[in-house]
Amino acid sequence: MENMYNLNIERAVLSAIIFDPDTYEDIASKLNPHDFYLPFHQHVFTAMEDLSREEKPIDEEFLKSKLQSMGKFDEVAMLDLLSANPISNTAAYLQEIKAKSAKRALATLATEIKKVTIEDDLPVEDVMNLVEKKLYEITQNDASADFRESKEITLAMMEEINRLKALGNSKLIGTDTGFKNLNDKTSGFGKGDLVIIAARPAMGKTALVLNMALKAIERDEGVAFFSLEMPAEQLMLRLLSAKTSIPLQQLRVGDLRDEQWQQLSAATDELSRKKLFVDDGGYATIHHVRSKLRKLKTQHPEISMAIIDYLQLMSGEGREGRQQEISEISRGLKQLARELQIPILALSQLNRGLESRDNKRPMLSDLRESGAIEQDADIILFVYRGVVYKINEMKEKLEKAKTDGNADKVREYQDKYDALLRNNEEETELIIGKQRNGPTGTVDLIFQKRYTRFVDASHSPAFEVVYEEGDIPANTGNIELPPI
Repeated sequence: MENMYNLNIERAVLSAIIFDPDTYEDIASKLNPHDFYLPFHQHVFTAMEDLSREEKPIDEEFLKSKLQSMGKFDEVAMLDLLSANPISNTAAYLQEIKAKSAKRALATLATEIKKVTIEDDLPVEDVMNLVEKKLYEITQNDASADFRESKEITLAMMEEINRLKALGNSKLIGTDTGFKNLNDKTSGFGKGDLVIIAARPAMGKTALVLNMALKAIERDEGVAFFSLEMPAEQLMLRLLSAKTSIPLQQLRVGDLRDEQWQQLSAATDELSRKKLFVDDGGYATIHHVRSKLRKLKTQHPEISMAIIDYLQLMSGEGREGRQQEISEISRGLKQLARELQIPILALSQLNRGLESRDNKRPMLSDLRESGAIEQDADIILFVYRGVVYKINEMKEKLEKAKTDGNADKVREYQDKYDALLRNNEEETELIIGKQRNGPTGTVDLIFQKRYTRFVDASHSPAFEVVYEEGDIPANTGNIELPPI
């Protein structure tokens, strides 16, 4: 066990803080109490944290008083600590403490793996998930399987309240959605949110999330994109069209003017330096997504959101039918979002049944395998472009007029059909069907179809506020407190 800890190094670091309390903040940003092996050293570091928060001196007298109030004071251990030679350069010492802390965590994990594999006889998928989750926690040095105490929760909440207060009148308290009108209604996507974006085919399901991804990487945030239907090159083409305002069709065939080539070159160079990560293997299970996303988040902490296009293309275990598979997938995605503290955006299909209704605006019951998805999602957004149905309707009328041999009607419908197709800017409704911590309603967007780009409508109509049963309406004025 000697290679699992070094008490002299632990004493040296704690002594350095007592000798120079100004170093505490820097050291505290790198170490946690459980990184220390000796329980007394853990208590001392916790006491230092309390004194710093209370804006009291971190010295021998205040530490002794704090430890006594905690019932953790040990005079002999304290003398050992105070007799240690303080150090001025703590970097190597901190690294050694972290390394030994990780070794102890790995040894504990090895014991746990043996137990769940041999004694508990868990399925191999469950064992793999446990191992990946624990390894991720060790790399983040945030393994916290125990209950969270009231003190910790209260302090964390107060930090969040202070953060929100510092924002002043800003309504954006979560991850920027990329659309002001949507930010106003959702306050952004929350860390740990599962966001479902659903639509019928041809509504721009994919284009919307690509726009969100583009805005995020332009803010120098990272985005992970699981594309189960489209190669990464096609996704990049759409991003480039949206960014440069060069029509997608022109990009596809390379029909560009000189200035457009220059524009494209500049945009390509810029995007090549951004943190967009695409998995376009075309196959994904919840285990696959969990494993890859944990690894990516560890390597790139700047990842601010993950996107899955789309949920119904994910594969399940196939044990109890597709309904159960979707339930496991949606529950797994929600748990993963909470674990990684990022919003996960999952695209979803809608049932064909809505096509037979006069009012084709989607609602929650239109979600395919809707039960589990509706329950697990924090936010459900529906993309609705009424013009798509108008185009289909006009096309049917045109075909019927041709069949009937009615030349006047053919000309009339052809002109209307062509006008609809030529219209580059189409009104779009982004319907908030569910929002766990806010109202439902509709947000207006404009779809610029030549560039596969959504933009905010210049004005948004009065927002219909419909709270879910049991919700308490939040203050719609200046945001100073989070919904609790």
